[in-house]
Amino acid sequence: MTTRRTRPAPRPPEGTPPRAELARQARAVLADAVRIAHWAAGTPGPGNAAPLAAHALERAATALELSPAQVRAGWDRARLAGLVELHGDTARPGWRLRAWDRDDSAVLRGWVALFDAWSLVHAAPEGIEAGAVAEAVEAVPQVLSLLQLSAGPVTVPALLDLLGQRVAELQEERCEVPLGPGRSASAAPGDTAPAPAGTVPAPAGTVPAPAGTVPAPGDTVADRAGTTAGPARSADLNALLLDWALEGLAAVGALTLGKGHATLTPLGNWAVWVKLEQICVAAQSPAGNIEQSAADMLLGCARLTPGPARDEYRAWLAARTVGSAVAELLAVARGEDALLRGLAFEALRVVGAPAEPEVRAVLAEPSLRPYALLWLAEYEGNDPDDAQDVLSREEATWLWVDTAAAVADHGETGLLVRHLDSAVQGTVPALLDEVRAVGHPRTVQVLVALAAAHPDPALAKAVRRAAFQVHTGGA
Repeated sequence: MTTRRTRPAPRPPEGTPPRAELARQARAVLADAVRIAHWAAGTPGPGNAAPLAAHALERAATALELSPAQVRAGWDRARLAGLVELHGDTARPGWRLRAWDRDDSAVLRGWVALFDAWSLVHAAPEGIEAGAVAEAVEAVPQVLSLLQLSAGPVTVPALLDLLGQRVAELQEERCEVPLGPGRSASAAPGDTAPAPAGTVPAPAGTVPAPAGTVPAPGDTVADRAGTTAGPARSADLNALLLDWALEGLAAVGALTLGKGHATLTPLGNWAVWVKLEQICVAAQSPAGNIEQSAADMLLGCARLTPGPARDEYRAWLAARTVGSAVAELLAVARGEDALLRGLAFEALRVVGAPAEPEVRAVLAEPSLRPYALLWLAEYEGNDPDDAQDVLSREEATWLWVDTAAAVADHGETGLLVRHLDSAVQGTVPALLDEVRAVGHPRTVQVLVALAAAHPDPALAKAVRRAAFQVHTGGA
C-alpha cells in the first residue's frame, strides 16, 4: 500500500489573500470576457472566428450592452484565458468556462494564462522594431521579480534601470550592440545603414498597435522618470518599452500605476510568486529527469516512493506547457508498457484540472478507460480508496490484468503473487474465469508468470491450464 499524502505545499508570501479572494479578484478582471464567452456558447452560429466576425461583434455589443471595443477586448481575453477554444472557424466553450463558478483553481489558472499573455493584450507601440519588443518581453520577468521582492511600490527610475541592465545582458549574450542612431538591433559593429525592415522576427502573436496608440507626451515612463532626449537613444527606447509593459500588466490586473511608481496587485504578487516557485521546483529535480521524454522520465520515477516521484513529475511539468505535457503522457499511456500506463496517470494527477478534458476524451479507449475513470473519480472528490467503485466488474478485471502485466515486467515474483489478493472476484477460479473472458492482450503472459511464481502447486497448475485455454482459444 502507498500513501497519497504529500509534503506541505509552499506557503505564499505573508499578506497574500486566500485563494478564494484571489479567485474573486480574477473573476472581476475577466467579468466581461466571461459574459462574452457565455454569449458565444449560447448563440447559434455567431461566426466565432478569431478575431470575432463583424456581424457577431455587433450582435454581441447589442446583447451585452457593451461597446464594440469592449466586446473585441473581452473576446481576446476569453480566448487567451481559455474560456473559449477555437476549432477551425468555430468557437466552443473551454473547460474553464464550464468550471468558472465552482472551481477557484480553474479561475486562477485562466487569469494566469491571461497574465502570461499580457504582451498580446496590450499592443506594442507603433514604429518599434520587433526585436526590441521581444527583448523587452524577455526582460519583464526581472522587473516583476523586483516588484515582488520589494513588496510595495517601486519607483519607475529603478525599474527602468533594471530593464536597461537586463536588455544589455540579452544583447551581450547574443553578441549584439545597443541600439543607436542609424543602427538596428541586429546590426554588426561597423554597419552604418539601417537593417532592412523585417530582418528581426516578430515574437509569436505580436500585433502592431493601431495609429495613435503611442503614449502622448507627458504620459510616458520617459517623462515620469525624467529621461531626456539625447544621443543615448536606447535609454529612451527602453523607457517607452517599459511604459508599454507596465500599462500592459496593469491592463490584465497584475499591477497598479501611480505617479512615478508601480505596485503589484495581490493577484500579480501571487502570480509572480507562483512562477518563482515553479522555477525552484524545476531546479530541484534530484533524479535529473527534466529534459527527458515522458517515457524516460516515468521509468526514472518507477522505483521512487510516491512523494519524490511527485516532485519529479512537478519538475518535469514545470518545464513544459500543460497541453504538450498532457499529450505526451497520454501517448505513453497508449503504449504497450503497462507500468508506464499507470505512472502516466499518476503524473496526470499532478497536472490536475487542466488535464480533465483530455482524460475524459480517452474514456472511449478500452486500454485507458479504467485509469481515466479512476482519475476522474478522484478529481471529482472521491476518496482514492473508494474510487474503485466507479469501475464495472469487467473494467476492474481488465485493470487487474494490466497491473499484473506491469508487475510481471518490472516487479518481483512475490509481488505478483500478492497481487492476487487485490482481485475483486474473491476466489481464484472466479478470477480465472473472468480473466479469460476480459480479452486483455497480455492475459497469457500474466497467467504464465503467475503460475511460475506461485508456491501452491495445485493453484499454479490451475493457472497454467487457464493460460493454455486462453492461448488456444478454448473455454
